Parts: sequence; C-alpha cells; structure tokens
Amino acid sequence: MKATEYPGLGVTLYQSVLPNGLSVYVVPKPGWRKCRASFVTNYGAADRRFVLDGQRHDTPAGVAHYLEHKMFDMPDGSVDAIFAGRGADSNAYTSYAVTSYHFTCTDRFEDDLRTLLTFASTPFFTPETVEKERGIIGQEIAEGEDDPDWSVYQDCLRLLFGAGHPMSDDVLGTAGSIAGLTAETLYDCHRAFYVPANMALCVAGDVDPEAVERIALEVLPAERAALPERDYGPDPGPEPAEKRSVRTMDVSAPQFCAGAKLGPAVTGPEALRERLTAELALRCLWGKSAPAYLALYENGLLNSSFFFELDHAAGQSFVTLGGESADPEAALAALTAAAEKPLDPAFFLRQKKAVYGGFIRRLDDFFELTESLADGCFAGFGLFDVPAALEGITCGDVSAWAAEHLAAGRFALSIIRPKEEQA
Repeated sequence: MKATEYPGLGVTLYQSVLPNGLSVYVVPKPGWRKCRASFVTNYGAADRRFVLDGQRHDTPAGVAHYLEHKMFDMPDGSVDAIFAGRGADSNAYTSYAVTSYHFTCTDRFEDDLRTLLTFASTPFFTPETVEKERGIIGQEIAEGEDDPDWSVYQDCLRLLFGAGHPMSDDVLGTAGSIAGLTAETLYDCHRAFYVPANMALCVAGDVDPEAVERIALEVLPAERAALPERDYGPDPGPEPAEKRSVRTMDVSAPQFCAGAKLGPAVTGPEALRERLTAELALRCLWGKSAPAYLALYENGLLNSSFFFELDHAAGQSFVTLGGESADPEAALAALTAAAEKPLDPAFFLRQKKAVYGGFIRRLDDFFELTESLADGCFAGFGLFDVPAALEGITCGDVSAWAAEHLAAGRFALSIIRPKEEQA
C-alpha cells in the first residue's frame, strides 16, 4: 500500500487500488480503542436506469434502499446478530448517490471486517424474504409521508428536477413502486453495482493497513467486472421544472424548503475546490452568524430549525435550505438577496477558519472520516487536500460563485401550511 504522510494534520493515509478495482483507504489511529470500517458502493436511489452487458434495465423507485435492507439476510441468519455477538455495532444507509455498509467495534476487528465484506458481496434473496420485506419498507414509506420535514424536502426535489427524473422520487420509493419488485431485480442491481471496481473500503482506527488489504483480497472476487452505463435522462438544465407548490399537513407552523440546481457535478481534483467554494458561500450567506440569518431570526421569520445543504447525485449538484417560517416567501427573498451583495472580507476569513476547524474535528470522527474518504474517492479528489485547496479560495471567488449560482430566479419553493391556516 502507498503511504502518504500529512505532517500538518498528524495523519498518514494508506491507499491502494486492488486488481479487482476496489479502492482501499486506511487511516491508522494508534492507541484508539474504536475501529470503524465503511464498505461503500457508488450506487444510490437515483441509479435506476442502466445498461450492463448490452442489456438495458429500468428499475423501480426505491430499489437501492430495498436492496440495502435485504443484504443483511444471510443463509445462516441475520448479519446484525453476528456483529452484535462480537460486541460490534453495524448499520447501513442509502442516499440518492451511494449505499454504505459499516460497523464500529473495539475488539475482533479483522473478524468483523471479513463479515462486512462477505455479506455485502454475497447476495441471498428468495421470493419469501423479498415479500416479507415489502411490508416493513411499506411502513417506512408511510412514516416518511407523514413526516412534514421529509415531505416538504421531497416536494422541493420534485419541483427542481421534474417528473420522470430519478431525483424526483423518494429514496424509499412508494408503495406502488416496490409492489412489483422481485428477487431477480435485486440480483440484477447487485450484479451491476456491487462490484469492487464500483466500491471503496475505508477504515480508521488502530489497525494494520496491510491486514485490511490482505483480507479484502481474500474475501472479494479477484476479477475486475464491467461497470454499468448509467442513464439519468436528459440534462435537467439550470431552471427548476416548476417554481412553487403548497399543501397542508398537521403542522403547527408553515414549513418550507427551497432549492436550486447548481449544474453538472464537477469531478476530479477541481471538485474539491468547487465544493469548498460552495460550502464557504453557504456559510457566509446563511450560517447562524451570517447577517441575513440574524436579521430574519430577529424578525421572527426564521428560527433554529433553519438548515441548508449542498448535495451531489445523479450527475448534478444542488442546494436546499428551509425550516419553519411564518412567511416562507419573504424569508427566501431575503436569503437570496444576500447573494447579490459583496461579502465582508473579515467575515469571510472567520468562516474560512471555521471550515478548516470543522475539517480538523472530522478527522477524529470516524463516521465522518470514512464516509468522506469514500465521497472523495467517487468524486475524484483527495480528502486530505482540503487545507491546500481551502487556502487558495478568496473572498472574491466566493462572492462570484454566490452571485452566479444563488440568484432568486433559480430557486424552487415548496411550502407545507397548517390545515387550520387553510381553513
């Protein structure tokens, strides 16, 4: 494995690409009792249409999440029970972009790593187990539909990307979309995306990097498999498909979510600079110490529920923001107006230091560390290049980025109002 030292961070990164295409990253943490491993596939809820070996597949909404659930079934029982029997904590999640399987342990790390790699690379589905899961996920879908925070976010994505685009559908799918999902569909998706060349293994803790690589070579397939050709449909363009939606739910105050597409996601080394520039812009404009947020908070148009996020999926980058507001339209108008004004250089420098401090803290957060390593792997940049990239970003760069990408006309707005308000 190649070892790269980062003296300013006190970190050494071991990395390699195995003959089967798997990217392996290990950050040793001598003296730490906790170890964590994340086995991540570059496959999420948006990857529904693809071509593999000349055959076209068009899979239903929710299939990636359904597959994540079913991967925990093994012929000899549940994987969770195996991890728990060793005192390890295992879990998984599916986003629009990736599916991640991970565990944290304080003992028997190598045994747990073998289990992680084995179950995530060994599909075991039967018609009976697939049918049993349908009710469990159906309940999860119903709970999400009753959650106003999740519902207003989903409404916003539908406005942004439009009907027919995979980003318009819930990660979980719908009761209708999963109704016809079969074991054969799950096997097709696993064969396409759960191949080492489409995955990353990221480890942090008091571990031997060479042992991690050796176990991956022993457990996973030796051959390099062909990768699928993904199809997200036509480029959705910079403008929202629709601008506004309003509906009612049982909420005590209006909820809103606004979003803007930022264009095709940048990949390669330049992706890191692009993401850091965007993060700085959002913090400077809408962070909890930003003038626009403070003014809206003072006027009662925003409260502590306010959030903003930068996301990348289906080949696109986009930003969302929202929370509770008595007047969502006025709040959004004020927030986007902030992007038209030059940034205060002194305030920018404080936010730049805050971003750097947050990065340093994440180095000791093993969840953030391993997931961020995988994110950088799939986007084509090195996580530990953050300090150098951050240093080169100026206040003018961030102001120009905000003015270009965060103009008021680029935003869609979804609102959920209290039922009493409508009456």
